[in-house]
Amino acid sequence: MKKFKTIFNQVKALEGAETPELISLLWQLIYYSPKMPVRLQQQQLLNEAKAFTLEVDDPHFAKANLKFNGFIWGEGNRRILVTHGWGSKAADFAELITALKNLPDTQIIGFDAPGNGSSEGELSNLILFAKAATAIIKTHGVPDVLIGHSLGAMANALAIKDTGIEPELLISITPLINLKENFIATLNSADVSREVQAKFFADFEQLFEMQASDFIMDKVYPAGLINRHWLAFDPEDKVAPVGFLKSFLNLHPEIETRIYENLGHERIIKDETLIADIINLIS
Repeated sequence: MKKFKTIFNQVKALEGAETPELISLLWQLIYYSPKMPVRLQQQQLLNEAKAFTLEVDDPHFAKANLKFNGFIWGEGNRRILVTHGWGSKAADFAELITALKNLPDTQIIGFDAPGNGSSEGELSNLILFAKAATAIIKTHGVPDVLIGHSLGAMANALAIKDTGIEPELLISITPLINLKENFIATLNSADVSREVQAKFFADFEQLFEMQASDFIMDKVYPAGLINRHWLAFDPEDKVAPVGFLKSFLNLHPEIETRIYENLGHERIIKDETLIADIINLIS
């Protein structure tokens, strides 16, 4: 988190001046995922897991294969894949994973996406999240249930679409819906001018060979491949504005939703009521 704050302050200090230094810093501002240390309870949970390591290619930032770390709890036949959000890690689902472990005949798989937690990578992005989820599916088998928080919810949708699997249940918790708007909000908060933002998005299109506006849930959503989709959100969430979510839900009225008030974007995954509801859904 300290590094991210340093990058943010450096960008603000340049006061929007279009310089090579500023353009370089903007890539770090948008794509550096803040890292928080593992707490004791989280480490104890990780110690109980069977650890594994897989690789994905990163042609955009590292321009190399990146190793990412995963964790398996249980040996049951019903497989649950848990995908964390931006600036997070598998261990941040400690409360939920602990509850899931009590379900019979269950195997839970979590992972630290490239550039997050304990995994390799300096910068990260949605594509790397989805590639990691896809690599797990191809290596460890098709999950019956996928659970994703924030960017992890969008990554799960993209992985389902890329692999063509048909999970029994998809659970999305405060999903990000429109990444370009999240990028713009971050750039605005750092006082980056519209002219410099336009330059950033032009460079983005050249690097990824697609527009930032393509990184929206509407375009990555695997309609027809999901038997049941349950979605949890806080209407006052500042990170994933409810306006974008409502527009998406209007396109997919089959998605079941539940509102959890006064939890925000991050604390919601630790909420006892939410966890109990997820356990009831799966069991």
